[in-house]
Amino acid sequence: MDSPLCHDDPVEDTGRNDSGNPTFSEIVAARLSRRAMLGALASTALAGALAPLASRPAAAQAASSLTFAELSGKPSPRHAVAAGYRADILIRWGDPVIAGAPAFDVHNLTAAAQDKQFGYNNDFLAYMPLPPGSASSEHGLLVANHEYTNTGFMWPGIKRDTVLEKMTRERVEVELAAHGLSVVEVRRTGGTWGVVADSRFNRRVPMTTPFRIAGPAAGHKRLQTNADPAGTRVLGTLNNCAGGKTPWGTTLHGEENFHNYFSGDAPADSEAGARKRYGVGTSGRGYIWWGRQIDRFNLAKEPNEPNRFGWVVELDPYDPASTPVKRTALGRFKHEGATTIVNKDGRVVLYSGDDERGEYIYRFITAGRFDPANRAANLGLLDDGVLSVAHFDADGTLRWLHLVHGEGPLTAANGFDSQADVLIEARRAADLLGATRMDRPEDVEPDPVTGVVYVALTNNAERKDSEINPANPRAANIHGHILAMVPPGGRGKDADHAADIFTWTIPILAGDPSKPEQGAKYHPGTSSDGWFSAPDNVAFDARGRLWIATDTGSNWSKYGIPDGLFACDVDGPAAYLTRRFFACPLGAEMCGPEFTPDNKTLFVAVQHPGVDGLPGSSFDTPATRWPDFKDDMPPRPSVVVITKEDGGVIGS
Repeated sequence: MDSPLCHDDPVEDTGRNDSGNPTFSEIVAARLSRRAMLGALASTALAGALAPLASRPAAAQAASSLTFAELSGKPSPRHAVAAGYRADILIRWGDPVIAGAPAFDVHNLTAAAQDKQFGYNNDFLAYMPLPPGSASSEHGLLVANHEYTNTGFMWPGIKRDTVLEKMTRERVEVELAAHGLSVVEVRRTGGTWGVVADSRFNRRVPMTTPFRIAGPAAGHKRLQTNADPAGTRVLGTLNNCAGGKTPWGTTLHGEENFHNYFSGDAPADSEAGARKRYGVGTSGRGYIWWGRQIDRFNLAKEPNEPNRFGWVVELDPYDPASTPVKRTALGRFKHEGATTIVNKDGRVVLYSGDDERGEYIYRFITAGRFDPANRAANLGLLDDGVLSVAHFDADGTLRWLHLVHGEGPLTAANGFDSQADVLIEARRAADLLGATRMDRPEDVEPDPVTGVVYVALTNNAERKDSEINPANPRAANIHGHILAMVPPGGRGKDADHAADIFTWTIPILAGDPSKPEQGAKYHPGTSSDGWFSAPDNVAFDARGRLWIATDTGSNWSKYGIPDGLFACDVDGPAAYLTRRFFACPLGAEMCGPEFTPDNKTLFVAVQHPGVDGLPGSSFDTPATRWPDFKDDMPPRPSVVVITKEDGGVIGS
């Protein structure tokens, strides 16, 4: 999430980690020479898949399993998809979700209406088949995160110098209602997808929804407030970015840039250090009008409220009456993603990134084992286990360091009196363990076919000149890269995701390969339309192919390419030969790629169309329009559903 007003102020790139831990760029300096990398990987079972920089003939493009005609990388006011495919808007901000929802009226927004309507800026998407436990690909539930709002595109007359005056309590309550989650029943009929109106499953989860706090930090004094003296119940979830799904049929939602929502003069108390480490109370940034209108976001009145955000949320979409849960055992940081895989021993492994410059990659392993025959028993698995953080060595080794109270520096002598303290201050605990500072780790997702875990590292414009070298030549990593973490044991189900030692490599360094000074690395057959910048979310289709969504922010105009969706094989002669499949409209970000089990439908989330990189664009003067919008309405964030015109499998 960037600026809530107009999304041109990248808060993820601020960087608050002054721990002195080694940066990933420093480690790559000793690792990422082509010869050294391939030599180190030669002994691994996946050496072929993880040697993308090896010499391959450019003609290998023809060997790609992806047969679609690559899309041109030209910016456009409208979205575009590869020839032979349809891309239709399924649902948009303000469309009805709950029975009785009023028609969307952009000139008369109310919290009561928004509580029943689809929220703003949809990010993560999860398709959950109906009936539960089936592999149905034409009937299911679609769950969406509503990450944040662009205030300047919701009401007329909102500018930087007028926002505090114009954002009344009533308008703030609309913004609260536009955050959170949505669940909608969807069905494909006659080849066309639609939302099932008035479904009993349809649900909105705005900022007024009660959540249960579970796990080691539940009830801790640092989570207690005037409204919740027990520290076990909190209203709502904020800034949900990427997420994940569990094997037992629930969805996970990562609370990312929660720091943006709190303002006011915090007391000089024991929480001051923690607030600073997370950026809470940063002057002049974020939704400072929330704290002026609602006490719980005012640090002077509720200094512990920020500690109740920054967690992973679990939702049961199949039970509309269920209470969502914040799973504190997974640690508190700016979660981007919470993806799971069942390890070969039955334990569930969850991966997550902390999306800010210089932050870390985390892993959680449940103490208990997944029981496919007992869903109720699985619902508490995420409350007990071991959280770890990644340390990357220059020899290609990845070590997982355990964040366990009493081990190493995580003791009372360093301010950690319990496991709850370790989890509430997961960033500081990771600092003390010596975790590796990364270039904005976003989505972290295991490939279900190969077992390799891929990380989207979006960018880091602050890498110092002193860190450049021939193997890692970018002093400022403005384009980001893709990291592959390889568990031992073999491919697929043989991979041991619970092992404490992995190997790692970088299959793609993003950027324009036609400009040598950028140091981009792709398959040599990559076309002029196949390169990208700022990888954000990743997904896998049924064949284990990698799909990469991008978020360049306002830089798309500088680079001359729109954000969108790219795909590539990860095995064979065409491994990591990326091809552009979908392009967002001007100013929009690509999020949430999600396939149906049969791979014949792809859902994607298009955030903030008409916003990024378009100076002066606002509700009053939108810089672009795209399908189905009236002349008096700015473009709306939407979910787009993509199908092949002949009804076949996406990508091939």
